[in-house]
Amino acid sequence: MQTVLPLIALLPLAGFIINILLVGKLSKKVAAIIGCGTVFVAFLLAIKVFFDLSALPADSRVISDTLYNWMTVGGFSVDFTFLLDPLSAIMILVVTGVGFLIHIYSIGYMAYDEGFGRFFAYLNLFMFSMLVLVLGSNFLMMFVGWEGVGLCSYLLIGFWFDRDSATEAGKKAFVVNRIGDFGFLLGMFIIYWNIGSLDFQTISALAPTTFVIGGTVITTATLLLFLGATGKSAQIPLFVWLPDAMEGPTPVSALIHAATMVTAGVYMLARTSTLFVMAPTTLMIVAIIGAATALMAATIGLFQNDIKRVLAYSTVSQLGYMFMACGVAAFGAGIFHLMTHAFFKALLFMGAGSVIHGMSDEQDMRKMGGLKKYMPITFMTMLIATLAISGLPGISGFFSKDEILWQTFSSDYGHPALWFVGMLTALLTTFYMFRLIFLTFFGKERMDEKTKAHLHESPKSMTTPLIVLAILSVIGGWIGIPKLFFGATNYFEHWLEPVFASSHRVMQTVAQQAEVPHDTSIEWGLMAITTILSLGAFGLAVRFYLKKPESVARPRESFSGVHRLIYNKYFVDEIYHKLVIRPLHLFSIFLWKIVDVLIIDGLINGGAFLVGGISRVVRLAQSGRLTSYVTVFTVGVALVAGTMVLLSYGFDYPLFGANN
Repeated sequence: MQTVLPLIALLPLAGFIINILLVGKLSKKVAAIIGCGTVFVAFLLAIKVFFDLSALPADSRVISDTLYNWMTVGGFSVDFTFLLDPLSAIMILVVTGVGFLIHIYSIGYMAYDEGFGRFFAYLNLFMFSMLVLVLGSNFLMMFVGWEGVGLCSYLLIGFWFDRDSATEAGKKAFVVNRIGDFGFLLGMFIIYWNIGSLDFQTISALAPTTFVIGGTVITTATLLLFLGATGKSAQIPLFVWLPDAMEGPTPVSALIHAATMVTAGVYMLARTSTLFVMAPTTLMIVAIIGAATALMAATIGLFQNDIKRVLAYSTVSQLGYMFMACGVAAFGAGIFHLMTHAFFKALLFMGAGSVIHGMSDEQDMRKMGGLKKYMPITFMTMLIATLAISGLPGISGFFSKDEILWQTFSSDYGHPALWFVGMLTALLTTFYMFRLIFLTFFGKERMDEKTKAHLHESPKSMTTPLIVLAILSVIGGWIGIPKLFFGATNYFEHWLEPVFASSHRVMQTVAQQAEVPHDTSIEWGLMAITTILSLGAFGLAVRFYLKKPESVARPRESFSGVHRLIYNKYFVDEIYHKLVIRPLHLFSIFLWKIVDVLIIDGLINGGAFLVGGISRVVRLAQSGRLTSYVTVFTVGVALVAGTMVLLSYGFDYPLFGANN
């Protein structure tokens, strides 16, 4: 079927090719038009195919477009096919829509950077890779996009390659993700070995009759796939790369954290939901890891002073929320939070970038304060995003967060302990996000006079995307309003029902019972508890950072050990360095100096020395001098003639044998 679907991915690729081939030759204006224009057209096409898909009957909402047969080896065949269904339709709207706003924002943020054209080329390549990842109809295409976003993260995090910290952060992201990718590959191999196909639709159809629910094979395969997800989406134990990714330009942080790379793991779990519901043990591990990551990252965010690092750990925490939802088989709730999170997290990072831009590249919140009068648009939009991520009733984050909390409490795969961790994480999120707002925009001005003299609101190219995202952060969650709100229709849930129909049938088989309507009074009660406690966390933030900022020191002194532990991020990087990096470094030195230099090079060099010695002796016979050859020839002839004479006279010598 010929559609415009491939163009959605190929347009950003065209933008990359043009900008990278003509880097340094195009003006910044032209480079920006190409970079932003290709993504904008891709966004318009995404809207078109979304409505084309919605016009189809609910159970037939699948559009595919095969460009060509990629490879055929024996019985193995893979087509380069783009697949559009309700899940990928949501993803391409988020990726192209939020991605386009970040491209526009980058025009102002990177205006004076010498690598302007190269930056937009990398952004376009990132968009292409992510779109291939979400539109690919099979595991192999997903893996191409998966590796593509990994490559682009390396290029963009280390964009300012003249800074050692940026290049180190880029390498760290690349290496850590390779660990997860190895698991992804192994899981993919196991799936193909048992089903004989990498096509998602085929896998979804055949998995229930191929694998045994809870069996060793499906559990192993899904655990390996989840390992890949922990790397890409920064979950325990492979989360350590994401906070360091702040070394890249702020638009990169917004793109990675909001709409692209870190959401790939969540998308992969949702896309392969049929496999995961057949492995209850894996789902339990996914839920536990998600909950642990959400809580741990939220506690670290309490004491960070770099404005971007607070948001980085917030992203890790919110991703934990999404994984917790997938772990209790609430895949729709996880994708719903992915979408709303894209709106308010992109806004928060871009708002932070606006602050850094106005503060002459200062990122320490302890050197800010009182900025709301200098940057009113940035302040208002960041405040809206903070209310959204805190779950203020009626704003987008409230609906998606509450859906996850309810599912963790009520689902057959859930547990009240998970709800408690999710609720505690929500309280911590409210506290550290309002701490960020109060330290940055309220109180006395703590910057130096030189910085203060240059304080200004960001240009329209930066503030306009902030306003658009602020609107989406307010209204974006209303398409997923739960039924308990006066019998409202949850359009988001209904839209995704065909995608998760297969996994839902498997869950019914496991439960072996009909679905029981939930008690709305319990849901209302849990929602009320979380809201009241979040307001309490807001009150604490007001007390510590507005009314009595001097009182912050008291709990730090009383719990200095705990504060030191959390402030230093539980020493995870130090532990990794001591237990993993240092031993590997020493082992590498052993391989280098002993195995490589002493053994391998020794054998090769020793052999070469031996051959060289023999050659030096042998080459004496080939001097190239005629007189030497004549002399040797004469001596040889004389020796032969003399020997023959001696033999003819019966000379008896052992060398010639006895004369008989």
